[in-house]
Amino acid sequence: MSDYTFLTVWKFKAPIEQVWARLHDSEEWPQWWRGVEKVECLEQGDASGIGAVRRFTWKSSLPYRLAFNMRATIISEPFVLEGEAFGELEGRGRWTLAQNGEWTSVRYDWNVRTTKPWMARLAQLLMPAFRWNHDVVMGWGGEGLARRLGCEFEDGE
Repeated sequence: MSDYTFLTVWKFKAPIEQVWARLHDSEEWPQWWRGVEKVECLEQGDASGIGAVRRFTWKSSLPYRLAFNMRATIISEPFVLEGEAFGELEGRGRWTLAQNGEWTSVRYDWNVRTTKPWMARLAQLLMPAFRWNHDVVMGWGGEGLARRLGCEFEDGE
């Protein structure tokens, strides 16, 4: 297995509640996020959504797909959404939102390791490509969310 740490920062000229609603409703991601092929609810979780499990299938610029499950571990509306990944990726993802005037900043921390044997074997060689690919897919997400919200978007810190 190989470990990866990614950081993505987006800024939207939109209220935090609107940005939160779109990020929280991950089953709608395939409608606006290029690269997200499918999101399936496997378990509902409790009344607040803690414990819910969704299976994500991603297709990127590189010629492979990733499918993994995410279990919601923290939901603090509209500020934090965190989950534990398991399957072809294992680790933790955390969305953190903050309102700054008319803008909402979104930070995504993604700390994972691969479980696909070929990815682990080639990790040192392909790490720059995996990082580039992650950035491309996250760029698609930021652009797609801005279109969905009908607002201005800035990518990066």
